[in-house]
Amino acid sequence: MITPVIIAGGSGTRLWPLSRTLYPKQFLALTGDKTMLQETLLRLKGLEVTAPLVICNEEHRFIVAEQLRAIEKNGTIILEPVGRNTAPAIALAAEVMLEDDPLLLILAADHVIQDQNAFVKAIKQAAPLAEQGKLVTFGIMPTQAHTGYGYIKRGQSVESGYCVSQFVEKPDAQTAAKYLQSGEFYWNSGMFLIKASRYLQELAKHSAEIFGACKNALKNRTQDHDFIRLDVAEFEACPDDSIDCAVMEKTADAIVMPLDAGWNDIGAWSALWEVNDKCKNGNAISGDTILHDTKNTFIHGGERLIATIGLDNIVIVDTKDALLVATKDKIQEVKKIVEQLKSQGRNEVKIHRDVYRPWGKYDLIANGKRYQVKRITINPGEKLSIQIHHHRAEHWIVVSGTAKVTNGDKTFLVTENESTYIPVGIVHALENPGKLPLEMIEIQSGLYLGEDDIVRFADRDGRS
Repeated sequence: MITPVIIAGGSGTRLWPLSRTLYPKQFLALTGDKTMLQETLLRLKGLEVTAPLVICNEEHRFIVAEQLRAIEKNGTIILEPVGRNTAPAIALAAEVMLEDDPLLLILAADHVIQDQNAFVKAIKQAAPLAEQGKLVTFGIMPTQAHTGYGYIKRGQSVESGYCVSQFVEKPDAQTAAKYLQSGEFYWNSGMFLIKASRYLQELAKHSAEIFGACKNALKNRTQDHDFIRLDVAEFEACPDDSIDCAVMEKTADAIVMPLDAGWNDIGAWSALWEVNDKCKNGNAISGDTILHDTKNTFIHGGERLIATIGLDNIVIVDTKDALLVATKDKIQEVKKIVEQLKSQGRNEVKIHRDVYRPWGKYDLIANGKRYQVKRITINPGEKLSIQIHHHRAEHWIVVSGTAKVTNGDKTFLVTENESTYIPVGIVHALENPGKLPLEMIEIQSGLYLGEDDIVRFADRDGRS
């Protein structure tokens, strides 16, 4: 039995401005019509696997749940109150699954695999070794002297894999070239196949503090729906460490399984240019574009037309509230922009104009002194909390669909091209009783329009 364990934490700042703290790259559709999290699970077709176990940040819980539901891959979701790296995350998964003691297929939610058949074949080859108690990691066959990855040196052959001789950190260019030439090194993919009980045994042996903290964090866990919430204080006390440092570099049972499947961890916009289809001029483009004398360029368009003239080796990423333009060889320095945004306290590093909620989303399309305008989409059957605002009134205009509105002691329907008014200080609620998305325009007016001017009296998502 194989249980997919998907590590879906992280903020993905290297893909700003599309990736934001509250909606990072693993939840975006970057290489197709499915998100990276969804593609991670869908590429397991051909393997006999159980329902997945996903580990994510508390603030991403509804995004994960909705994306799993959309592809009918519902599973258990462990919510981390703080990030503590991969060793504790995997320990939580192993402890939760210990009674069944399956093989844990540990995958990051933000990798690209272009050859699914080769990927599935490698997992099947690794399964017997993992069943024997080996801790299997997948080593990527290197295609260049890459300095952005850690490396694994292979040792003696064992069945279809190799004993791990050495884990090495990201090398300089000269060392990476030697690794490539030797044929004995693989890129460290961060993917593993390990029996749950064996991982906990090795963790207890080599990193007892992590083992104990994770066990304690789960003792007083709470569970609602598919969410597992940890004991916050116990997990915050857990050391921050990777599985490589905590276990794999210390165990005598580490095995590396070679993998040649078109793997990429999408660590920068230039990596997306590499994996996407390109035109005859080497351009990888999406969105509404007109190009003239442009080559080897990556363009991710938003809602506007993008026109280019005389460009070569450029990255252009357009969103509703931010535009990034950079040369491909400097694109890694986008982190410098993110650092400046953080230091200035700007929202563009945290959220998009499109803000996703458990019930749907909203887009802040205009704002000014004492007013702001939002376009709101409420999914079929969803309902906002019963709430009250102390400082703002709201006008609701239905564009399409039907709204069920509670306004004080009255409940009524509002249909297309109709509107209603919610005064300051009135208890109200909004619901989509229909089978189609409800599209509305909300005009807020008042002295204070912050999102924290809300008191919830009843909320199906536990926020009251």
